[in-house]
Amino acid sequence: MTATLIRQIDADAMLGEVRAWSAINTGTGNLDGLARQADALAEAFGTLPGEVELVDPAPVTAIAADGSEFDKPNGRHMVVRVRPRANRRILLTGHMDTVFPADHPFQEQKWLEDGVLNGPGVADMKGGIAVMLHALKAFEEHATAGSLGYDVMINSDEETGSLASSDLIAQLARGKLAALTFEPAALPDGTLAHSRGGTGNYAITITGKSAHAGRNPEEGRNALVAAADLILRLKSLEADDITVNPAKLEGGGPNNVVPDHAVLRFNIRPKSTEAMEGFDTQLDDMLDAVRDRHEVGIARHGGVTRPPKPVDDRAQRLFDLVRECGAELGQDIAWKSTGGVCDGNNIAACGVPVVDTMGVRGGAIHSPDEFLITASLAERAALAARVIGRLADGALDEGSR
Repeated sequence: MTATLIRQIDADAMLGEVRAWSAINTGTGNLDGLARQADALAEAFGTLPGEVELVDPAPVTAIAADGSEFDKPNGRHMVVRVRPRANRRILLTGHMDTVFPADHPFQEQKWLEDGVLNGPGVADMKGGIAVMLHALKAFEEHATAGSLGYDVMINSDEETGSLASSDLIAQLARGKLAALTFEPAALPDGTLAHSRGGTGNYAITITGKSAHAGRNPEEGRNALVAAADLILRLKSLEADDITVNPAKLEGGGPNNVVPDHAVLRFNIRPKSTEAMEGFDTQLDDMLDAVRDRHEVGIARHGGVTRPPKPVDDRAQRLFDLVRECGAELGQDIAWKSTGGVCDGNNIAACGVPVVDTMGVRGGAIHSPDEFLITASLAERAALAARVIGRLADGALDEGSR
């Protein structure tokens, strides 16, 4: 089957799609660009034998520099459902947004050398979307395609934590045999990401009391001092299984006024569920301590957006299957753990085994040096198609090994 599979994949068409999609700016906040991209993807995935739907984003709020909460708009997500009544069903996911907003200077594509294309989103992950689409097209020619159903979800907000799509991901993951996510490979040689840590983003608003810095400073309650105290306490929580990164402190004013307002933003990276849950409890205690010591008001916003993703026995079987399929195609598949996060974390938290770096080989993502190794388009599409075909044949069914 493998030789036939590779012949079915149109590498030129894949590259053309990637270049056309990369030319559409889809920074997470660019709603017009995301709408254009969603329409283009709906047309492209409409060639599959299923129903295409553009799903409205869930409501998301954020904290402004003045501490006020505001609604944060997001684009629509694309969902495709194929054979929803099949006994075996899998989930395939990707994202259409990039980290490059409409006013970012990185908007054009260029060839770095033969077979290496530089451009916004070419690896992360418009190349991955093309891999997914053409893998599914090839799979639909598989003799047992009718025995496997699947849902495709391409969201518009992965780069900002999938807050507007996390419920949709959980809904689609429910009851699935396995999942494949098409983030770029962890390394340019095609290495997969294995276990992942988690991540959480927080905004803490501190409200003090202003006073004259010279006449009556004792009557003030310095929000910046309270924030500085909190920063040091947060760093004290770091351990082997969790890091804490205070990232931005906003507030203050004239030198002769005790500042009555501050917003502290920070990120955590727990490596285990225990570390994630323990931090949440410790944070509440810490906020109470800072509130009492400095006599300030404190409001908390945010939390863990992606839980840690350990690899259990079921997930390892899926990794082993991907490696077996790679060997059939002459591809040497390896993996390594990483501190990065993606929608694979959310899927794994639903109890579904997932391999989340099935996309292209490339590198320098999230920078103007981002590149795609174009030979990997057909290569990874063939790999994904073979994996999906094996899943259709029952490779992960109980008792299949």
